[in-house]
Amino acid sequence: MSPELASAARLRAVEVSGDPRAVEGPLHGYHHETYVFPLPGETASPDPVRWKCREPRDNLLWFDRRCFVSEEQLLKALAGRISRIPDVFDVGTAGLQRFIEGRTLGSLYPFGGAVPEGIFDQIVVLFEQLARVTQETLTIDRRCADEDRPDDGDTNGFLRRLVHFTEKRVYEENLPKFERLFEDLGVDGRSFKWLRNHVAGLSQRPFCLLHADLHRENFVIDSRSRLWTIDWELAMVGDPLYDLATHLYLMRYPAWQEHRMVKRWRAAVDGIRPGSSKGLKRDLSLLIDYKKAQSVFTDVIREALSLDFGPDVEGRLDHAGRRLRTILVAAAVPLGLDMVPSRGEIVTALVRWRQQHGNAEVPGSQ
Repeated sequence: MSPELASAARLRAVEVSGDPRAVEGPLHGYHHETYVFPLPGETASPDPVRWKCREPRDNLLWFDRRCFVSEEQLLKALAGRISRIPDVFDVGTAGLQRFIEGRTLGSLYPFGGAVPEGIFDQIVVLFEQLARVTQETLTIDRRCADEDRPDDGDTNGFLRRLVHFTEKRVYEENLPKFERLFEDLGVDGRSFKWLRNHVAGLSQRPFCLLHADLHRENFVIDSRSRLWTIDWELAMVGDPLYDLATHLYLMRYPAWQEHRMVKRWRAAVDGIRPGSSKGLKRDLSLLIDYKKAQSVFTDVIREALSLDFGPDVEGRLDHAGRRLRTILVAAAVPLGLDMVPSRGEIVTALVRWRQQHGNAEVPGSQ
């Protein structure tokens, strides 16, 4: 790649490593362009420690609130408090994260399958360690507004602000391009009024640090079967039950293992901060309902933007229609949907949106 075409992330990786041949990347990832490399002098080592340099990809839609100024700053603050997270190496004014060598949990045990007991136990330990980290003991810079920092225990205020973010930043900011598509799928601004009423009345629980994105691709298993937790960008301080709800929603455990995780999580976090599981029986399902509703707005936009009317367009449209219908059915109750469009109706809506907003040929057009 010529210097004039190289990205800022690659140029920085080459500068820090001192050897363009030692730089690997860009690695697969949605939000960032990432390069991995050893530091100078380590290339000859049989097992060099590698670091990663990354930059946000251009023109991405961000669907989740960021609460800390810097992921690297957070990782440094958590060193010694949370087991097996990336080290941070300062180079000038920027921090590089250590690249964790291994395989993601999802590549080893895909969604819907059970997680081995040894890995399962390590996830429970992670929740226990998160419960020990409170707002008072985490004195690092935060970027979120004052209204996004509810008082300790104000779980209703915490969830209201997450719903507000989804409504304002995900739904309303994208209405100029996606309003007709949302309407064709049966969701509009009234859906958020229904959602707020549906999830109201949570029990109070003491706040702690949340990773807020604990899914199988954010866990890395190394050669010694140790679990590492990566991608802390969405971390926040808030309702501990929200972290469990997000984890269950994203992990897709089999039912028996999900039940075990709830039981083990409850014992772990209540043992650290009593009252952390208060109201679990009612509130966990409501928090998962919020995640289901949030998924409608984010995934409709992502599916529409990812449409490619090339070869096998019918197959891709069928897959998109089935996937979005599954998501809409799951969110029907929290969003107050009287009817969910059929797969065919969803495909028609997607094609209509593409005709209005895309440049590729639409199937069936002349």
